[in-house]
Amino acid sequence: MGIFSRLNDIINSNINAILDKAEDPEKIIRMVIQEMEDTLVEVRSNAARIIADQKDVERRIAKLASAQADWEAKAELAISKGRDDLAKGALMEKARLAETVGHLEAELGHLREALVHAEEDVIKLDAKLREARAKKATIQTRTKSAVNQVRVRRNLYDPRIRDAFDRFDKVDARIDRLEGEAAAMDLGRSKEATLADEINALESEGEIDAELAALKAKVSGKKAPAAPAAEEAPKAAPKKPASK
Repeated sequence: MGIFSRLNDIINSNINAILDKAEDPEKIIRMVIQEMEDTLVEVRSNAARIIADQKDVERRIAKLASAQADWEAKAELAISKGRDDLAKGALMEKARLAETVGHLEAELGHLREALVHAEEDVIKLDAKLREARAKKATIQTRTKSAVNQVRVRRNLYDPRIRDAFDRFDKVDARIDRLEGEAAAMDLGRSKEATLADEINALESEGEIDAELAALKAKVSGKKAPAAPAAEEAPKAAPKKPASK
């Protein structure tokens, strides 16, 4: 069974009130939209029939108007020939056609009025349909957001996750104990280790100084023989020739 019983129900509907009463708003809004779309198709189809009937009536009126003019011309011809009886008959036919035209013009007026109402209904229906579609989009967005929030909260409060974090805490506590044991082993040894390091540094420094002194002596010993050679050089120089 449809949510609406007639077109006016849709036009005058309060979508918010309908959704407030619904147990499943998303399902109801889909039904509302479907019924509105079906009704809009019917209203447009009815408007199309009205337009077609209007054009048909207008064509019939035009044909009858032409026939009236033809009967009037015949009446004039009969009068010109002295046949008043025929002229009277032609005018009677013209009057009969005029009466038919009057009925058709009245029908045409009703059709035009119906078309105006159909257009108004289409405009109102279209506005309601846009409102319903906007509500659907809002409901879908809110529903998706709510589902995501529920999923997140389920994960946050899941006992398995709490158990996992409890295990992490236990691992942290175990590591803290191991680090404490390592630090405890170094207690009381820090000064001793520092003193030994300083003595080792002094020994290393003494070895380096001794090696440096030996290297300097070695370098000095290599340069010592070079000095006498430099002093003997003038003795080996040739004598200058005597001047004449």
